[in-house]
Amino acid sequence: MTNPLLEAIEPLPAALLNEVAAECNQPVSADFVPLVDALIMRFGESLDAVMLYGSCLHSAVSLEEGIVDLYVIVDSYHKAYPERYLAVFNAWLAPNVFYLEVPHQQKTLRAKYAVISSADFARGAQYWFHSYIWARFAQPSRLLFARNDMVRQHIYAALAHSVVTFLQSCSPALETGTFSVEDLWTRCLTLTYAAELRAERETRARHLAQANLDAFTRLTAAASPLLTEILQQLESGQYRCLSTPAMQRLALWRWRLRRWQGRILSILRLAKATFTFSNSVDYAAWKIERHTGVRVEITPLLRRHPILWGLKVAKQLLQRGVLR
Repeated sequence: MTNPLLEAIEPLPAALLNEVAAECNQPVSADFVPLVDALIMRFGESLDAVMLYGSCLHSAVSLEEGIVDLYVIVDSYHKAYPERYLAVFNAWLAPNVFYLEVPHQQKTLRAKYAVISSADFARGAQYWFHSYIWARFAQPSRLLFARNDMVRQHIYAALAHSVVTFLQSCSPALETGTFSVEDLWTRCLTLTYAAELRAERETRARHLAQANLDAFTRLTAAASPLLTEILQQLESGQYRCLSTPAMQRLALWRWRLRRWQGRILSILRLAKATFTFSNSVDYAAWKIERHTGVRVEITPLLRRHPILWGLKVAKQLLQRGVLR
């Protein structure tokens, strides 16, 4: 039986679904297989899909040097966990985040994986006010595992909705004018980064737009039939933003709300991760230094109280302009 929450209200263009499917099915390193196998063992029959996204996909970071970013999509939180509190945490504020290490051919593969239900993933891609899901999955990702073809098609639909929601939510905040695909996605990604406590350099959005320019060009063109009220596709391959001053004011107001919402949600998710993510303090410190060059101190006292450490570091980095 299909879940009505996963059904699209507005038909998606076939071209967009095809582009998303083509991106999802591009080949990946065989080193991802042991990680997927470990997750299949961990979640069993509750596992619907495993998605790859993030730096190990978007850059040349090797699996030995980096931590793979995965999304684990399950059919039910209560089936996914023997521990009831984890199911409650996941339903209250998705996703839950965990750390995974798998020995493989005399090396250690490391992954950070987020757990979310199929229903929440679909809702996050199409309906969530905050950009947490649709900003991540508007970008190219890889489908490493799908339980069956029905799940696969639902994943494609959620990813296609992410592209549409991303462009529909971000483009009205731009001034009226003509944009290249690179500039359009750079400006839109910058908006989404500002809506979270992200330890990212200001050039990160531009880098992603350049690295994925071919994919973004195809995805934007394929989504354009659903964007005619805000983006006009030109023969030159550029797009004219049709936002009026009133539309832009409303859109910018919405993004101000998302920034405040995102800071609150980020702090809550960091607090929750201290219960689900082993070595969460060390990981957070490594992530901040890797993306910003800023080394943050972990004292014994704050290691024992990671929530206090997270709040202290967030305050310091906000004051220094590292976190936006």
